[in-house]
Amino acid sequence: MDESSAEKKPAVNPTNPFTSVPIELSVCVGKARPLIRDLIALGENAVLPLDKTVEDPVELYVGDRLIARGMLEENEDDQNGQLVVRLTEIIDLQASL
Repeated sequence: MDESSAEKKPAVNPTNPFTSVPIELSVCVGKARPLIRDLIALGENAVLPLDKTVEDPVELYVGDRLIARGMLEENEDDQNGQLVVRLTEIIDLQASL
């Protein structure tokens, strides 16, 4: 594979100690804005509509900072239906600093 067909990946300095620190990501599939009275009335098996469809991209956050977008998929190698996110857009974090 030549460089023109390779995906761009940021260079990672293996000597940087911060590169081995785990970090928690949150995946946001959508938002809801129910009235408080409707939220209090929710029970088991209630349906809460979101502002997104199944085909819409999800957003990945570190804390409150958006870092990427992607599509939810089922892990093909997992028999238990584990979800994975296929990244479709990486936010340029260097530009936002």
